[in-house]
Formats: sequence, structure tokens, C-alpha cells
Amino acid sequence: MDLQLKGLKALVTGSSRGLGFATAMELAREGCSVVINGRNSNNLSKAAYQIEADTGFKPLAIPGDLTEPEFPFQLVRQAAEAMNGLDLLVTNSGGPPPGRFEDIDDSTWQNAINTSFLCHTRLIRAGLPYLRQSRAASVITVTSYSVKQPLPNLILSNSIRLATIGLTKSLALELGEDGIRFNSILPAWTMTERVEELMAARALARRTTIEEELAQQAQDSPFKRMGRPEEVAKAAVFLLSPAASYITGVMLTVDGGMYKGML
Repeated sequence: MDLQLKGLKALVTGSSRGLGFATAMELAREGCSVVINGRNSNNLSKAAYQIEADTGFKPLAIPGDLTEPEFPFQLVRQAAEAMNGLDLLVTNSGGPPPGRFEDIDDSTWQNAINTSFLCHTRLIRAGLPYLRQSRAASVITVTSYSVKQPLPNLILSNSIRLATIGLTKSLALELGEDGIRFNSILPAWTMTERVEELMAARALARRTTIEEELAQQAQDSPFKRMGRPEEVAKAAVFLLSPAASYITGVMLTVDGGMYKGML
């Protein structure tokens, strides 16, 4: 199937590694112009090199921290100016730290809200003037299947990511008349650096090994394995594409069957 992505202009945040990187890679393979972003300049440069080596397209890499209130606006402006427009926006940011409710103070809650919610709102607000001019405007927010199935020791993620889901659904309704589609990808446990960090924290608490925790978590899927970043990325790229032109307001769980609910 032709996803009709060739020539479209995409910004993918949090794309120096993990799901963001995999999504940027898939978009470049489909012929999009892509701008990538991450906090670590070295990791971002490596990501740009890998994308160019794989696809022949050299993405523009703009380093910066999305939690700084003004940076999302600067990032979107630079990306749109460099590409002469913006069609596709993937708002992806780091997840909050693990922890139990009674162990988390107000400062940690505020930081998590900034990281896992306000980053999305600022990026979308900055992108709207450009997206309104696009013939194929589409936004993906990357959240987690924890919005449907709360996960142990992840009270911050379980709580705050729900706000991004509410934002995504509301914008799909509010801005549909402008021709902008809004959807969200809800990945489950996927083999990314973020998951390895969470498993390391779990292993430390349980006095096990990362390998043991990864193996145990994989049992939640009928496939008995974790997802691969590119599997999540392909679903995101389809939702972004004009091939999904009548899909908006969808919260797509990409979980290998780990979510056990009916809806």
C-alpha cells in the first residue's frame, strides 16, 4: 500500500533513540523530509548518521530540551523554516521516573507534568499555524498503554499520561474542521533504552537481574516477547499517513496483547 508520505515534512521529537528514533527512521524510508530532536547532541548526531546511512536522507538534527518552556516553540519554528512547512508532528518525550505514590513529592509531580504533558501541549500549540496550511496535517502523541492498564510502581506515568490522551481526543474533535488529525500511540513494553532503565530499577528493588525482569515481563504478551521499536513505529507512521485520512481521535494500543481489557 502506498502511504502517500513521499515529500511530506515531519518533525519527530525525542528521536535520538527509542520509539522516536524508530519513527523518524520509518518516515525517512517512506520519503519524508524529517527533523529530529533530542537533548543529547552526541546521541542526536549518531541518530542522524544512522538514518542517513539507512535511507540516503540526511535529517536535520536540532538538539534541545523540551522541558524548557520556550524551546518547543523555537524547535517547531526552526523545523518549519528549514523544511518550508510542516505536515506531520510526532510529540514524543521522556517518561517520568518510577516510584510509589507516598515516595513522590510535589516537585517530582511538577517535573513529570512538564515532561509528560506540557511538552505535548507546547509543541502542538507551536505547530498549529503550520499544520493549518498543510494538505495532510497529522499529529501523533506518544503515550503508554498504562493509560488503560495502570502499571505497578509507575504512578506518575499512570496518572499524567491520561491528560495527554484527553488532550489528543479533544483536539481531534476541536480541530477536525481545520483538516488536522490527532491520534495517539499507546506502546506497551518495548525494547528501548527507557524500558531497560525501568527494568534496572525493578531488578534493584527485587534483587534480581535486568535479564530476569525482561524475561518475566515478556510473559505478559501472548507472543512471549517484548515489542521492537520498529513495530511500534510502523503503526505510528500509518496513522500519520494520508492513507489513514479518515482516522482521528484514536488511541491505538501497540502492545503484543499485553493489555487484557475488552475496550
